[in-house]
Amino acid sequence: MEDYGFLRVAAAVPVVEVADPDTNAGRICRLIGEASSREVSLVVFPELSVTGYTCGDLFGQQLLIEKAEKAVGKIMAYTRGKDITAVIGAPVRAAGRLYNCAVVIRNGNIKGIVPKIHLPSYNEYYESRWFSSGRDFLSGQSSAAGRFLVNGKDTVREGFHAEIRYAGFRCNISPDMLFLIGETAFAVELCEDLWTPVPPSSYHALAGAGLIVNLSASNEVLMKHSYRRELVRQQSARTISAYVYCSAGFGESTQDVVYSGAAMICENGTLLSENERFGASDSLIVSDVDMEKLSVLRQKTGTFGAVAPDGTPSSAYYGLYSRVGLGAPAATDFEKELCRYVEPHPFVPGEDEKGARCREIFSIQVVGLASRLIHIGCRHAVIGISGGLDSTLALLAAVQAFDKAGIARNGIVGVTMPGYGTTDRTYRNAVTLMHALGVTVKEISIAAACDLHFKDIGHDKEVHDVTYENTQARERTQILMDIANQCGGIVVGTGDLSELALGWATYNGDHMSMYGVNAGIPKTLVRHLVRWVADSLPEARDILLDIMDTPVSPELLPADRDGNISQKTEDLVGPYELHDFFLYNFFRFGYPPRKLLFLARKAFAGVYDERTIRKWLRTFVRRFFTQQFKRSCLPDCPKVGSVSLSPRGDWRMPSDVSGMAFLNDID
Repeated sequence: MEDYGFLRVAAAVPVVEVADPDTNAGRICRLIGEASSREVSLVVFPELSVTGYTCGDLFGQQLLIEKAEKAVGKIMAYTRGKDITAVIGAPVRAAGRLYNCAVVIRNGNIKGIVPKIHLPSYNEYYESRWFSSGRDFLSGQSSAAGRFLVNGKDTVREGFHAEIRYAGFRCNISPDMLFLIGETAFAVELCEDLWTPVPPSSYHALAGAGLIVNLSASNEVLMKHSYRRELVRQQSARTISAYVYCSAGFGESTQDVVYSGAAMICENGTLLSENERFGASDSLIVSDVDMEKLSVLRQKTGTFGAVAPDGTPSSAYYGLYSRVGLGAPAATDFEKELCRYVEPHPFVPGEDEKGARCREIFSIQVVGLASRLIHIGCRHAVIGISGGLDSTLALLAAVQAFDKAGIARNGIVGVTMPGYGTTDRTYRNAVTLMHALGVTVKEISIAAACDLHFKDIGHDKEVHDVTYENTQARERTQILMDIANQCGGIVVGTGDLSELALGWATYNGDHMSMYGVNAGIPKTLVRHLVRWVADSLPEARDILLDIMDTPVSPELLPADRDGNISQKTEDLVGPYELHDFFLYNFFRFGYPPRKLLFLARKAFAGVYDERTIRKWLRTFVRRFFTQQFKRSCLPDCPKVGSVSLSPRGDWRMPSDVSGMAFLNDID
């Protein structure tokens, strides 16, 4: 089974009995079993989950500490023969001190113990009353060479001597440990560690940890959870990591505070999964984190790891951590079930944020064009208006840009250029929209000019080939450029990001302009932007809604017998929602085509079958590689989102590169 770079992780919140390690061990084992049955590779439990966090001065009682150690032994025995790693919380005595620890268990063995570094002793917290700080075991605390067990072998490195005997095993205790499940390295921090100005996880990430787990016992006060969620989400973004957070819940003492059992799994700033807090029963949340994606994002982010928080090069931290191999991940069938949502329309904002996102995107377009006009002292813009979505969005942006720059709208020259394939519907919408917005309207038919050109080059007008189509596109561009010369203006391009990705533009035709205001907007987003603008333009709303309902077409072939559009773009190059899905994931995360196919099958289940997705994926890959020459000489254009194909900014690729390796990967 291929894992596609995913690792299945879980956060488990058991109901606890305070100061009853035997009962707690039984509940922890049941949750480990449940997680194992769901093919989880790593399950994380709350802070001090073996004893309960709220034992207070009972942590000073020998019996509780002994019982906790024996309970850990029971949990160890339960994991024997299972391909799952469990991280549980327990008090651990070492060198005459007590530490609040995370115990990493795999297949009946303790693989390492990670002590908490930052102990809160303010407000309702008194941890330093019972525990010592894990900084005792930080590397570099002593010049004496210590001995560490790494993969069962003694290894010498600088630092405190951190080998102890616990639950019948010799094991290391140190915050500076990375645990490897297959190729995934994870590290541990505990509760308060995350709330400090420079969390230990920042150093862990610089040392190579792509996954951070946090065992916590964070009580609830009004509005604390929203801050805590943002803290976890932001730390996963800052460290470009997956982050599994698990906090104590029902059963903890409510003498003074209440624990809700908050658990969440984040990935690079995105919340993948979160449990229902304040439950009175055991809780388990499961997600598949994309470790391959995180690795690529770190690689592409040049500043990641360049300098550590204290100014030390990150490479220095790599050598300070011991690495403990845990074995292969659990055999997880991601084909059968993928425990994460795959967004089919990654460029389109959700309903709860659509207004704010559309306003932001449209403002970038508007300010970009307005700034260019003011900078070059230009008071005219020329736009070809077809009655389609792209030219409509460009016109709307231009109108707002002129308003912002304090230039009269009649400085916008909208040109409709009917040709062989222009239908009454698109023509009527184009003219009506221009009049409604108060711009200067020009109508110039291209039919006679194209007829003459065909005669000049000896082309049969009845042969509807690429020459027939591109002649019309270039004639329209020539008209726009010449009108711009007449009025001292610039041609505003209307082509969108999706068309650039596919090369769906006529070279030196609609491919060319003086400023491509739509070049950062994918096709699936154009429609939403036009709809958003329509709601604020009552004078043009009905026209805009009809334009939205018009099939996407270059209208370069004659209409059918009923006068309807005969040339529909998506029939020729495929559904734009698929191509935008491919583009986003290929560009942002460097996914290979086989992973794009896998994710598309999940995202569009019930919409497109695998054969259809595979067909259009091949089209996307083929066209993306063969059409780079068009992107290599793009006009200036504003970057709007995280995906941009500008040759001056985000995408540099030779025009003659081979795409065969990528095409073959689909199969």
